[in-house]
Amino acid sequence: MKIFKFGGASVKDANSVKNVAAILRLYPNQNIVVVVSAMGKVTDALERLTNAYFYSTEIKAIDVLNEIKKYHFDIIKQLFPNTEHPIYNEINNAFVELDWAIEEEPTQNYNHTYDQIVCMGEIIATKIVNAYLNELALNSKWLDVRDFIQTNNTFREGKVDWSLTQQLVDKNLNPTFVNNTGIVLVTQGFIGGTSENFTTTLGREGSDYTAAILAFTTNAESVTIWKDVAGVLNADPKWFDETIKIDQLSYQDAIELAYYGATVIHPKTIKPLQNKKIPLYVKSFLKPNEPGTVINETQLALPVPCFIFKVEQVLISILPKDFSFIVEENLSVIFKLFADKQVKINVMQNSAICFSVCVDDDSRKIPELIKALQNDYKVLYNEHLELITIRYYDEATIKRVTLNKEILLDLKSRHTAQLVVKKA
Repeated sequence: MKIFKFGGASVKDANSVKNVAAILRLYPNQNIVVVVSAMGKVTDALERLTNAYFYSTEIKAIDVLNEIKKYHFDIIKQLFPNTEHPIYNEINNAFVELDWAIEEEPTQNYNHTYDQIVCMGEIIATKIVNAYLNELALNSKWLDVRDFIQTNNTFREGKVDWSLTQQLVDKNLNPTFVNNTGIVLVTQGFIGGTSENFTTTLGREGSDYTAAILAFTTNAESVTIWKDVAGVLNADPKWFDETIKIDQLSYQDAIELAYYGATVIHPKTIKPLQNKKIPLYVKSFLKPNEPGTVINETQLALPVPCFIFKVEQVLISILPKDFSFIVEENLSVIFKLFADKQVKINVMQNSAICFSVCVDDDSRKIPELIKALQNDYKVLYNEHLELITIRYYDEATIKRVTLNKEILLDLKSRHTAQLVVKKA
């Protein structure tokens, strides 16, 4: 059994959905679990909807909802010309749920509200994809991933209950594949469920992680992530005119690259696969017959330096107000504040009297974090910075990426260099 993951770009319009079906036809008589993300940029739109509803912004929630609705029905009309097809009613009912959700005043906190609204992108996308596959007689069945992947109540960053998830997969999913071939199961990425039947999300771009969870619990033979690039590249094409495809890389290098921010793979994806030695393929949905990249047990080092750029970064420097040092007691307080505000640290550096961290800018989280830190510490910060990470760096690569830039923080290990910079 194989796991295929199709992200938003691979199901962004009617032709893309047709392309998913064409790829599945390349694997006849094989059991495949298809993990699908929200279509196109729908997650971003649902975030706007959540903000408009929760914070009563100038943008009206109903206007955003109508925009999202129109986008999906335009795709449906192209895939299903017969307006009597059941999918019309099914998707309309899903939007009725969203209509009801934004009619009442919010009663829960933002993160809880976010997950209950944003999850609908995956629900709607998978219903459309599944209906189209059945239209082509591909023996497809829709599954609600919340019936399998169970998490705690950490909304927007659900922590997987691996034991319960395994039990539910063993009971309700794995028997499907016994003595059966050619089954396609379509389910959602990015989301999970709680024991109270609430929806959680696994973190942005978490559909890759969903594929890894299902691969681990089903002992899948492989996972394939279908992207709009030829495989894992040594740099984002948005930043470099010339990039090099890496044919093979180790689990360890993939973990490092994902952790540092390589957008091709979600950071939590690799470890479950490594634990069961399940290979991960990154392939192009535009050229599905090409080999792409395989991530496996190879011990080979990366053949070229790899570059990761993160923009809109904030460098925060935290200093004691008195004459004390930054020691374990201070660090425990500081880390707790970061955890409470759900701010992830991208890089950090400690000296005797200063603890500096680089984080993603967030107009809601960062001001609250800085205010909380200022209760006990002196806080300095710089905004609109870049974080450059180079895996297997050399001095030539560092000079190349820091040309006409001022280095504010410089951290190097044996294989990895991280530089926080601003334009000189």
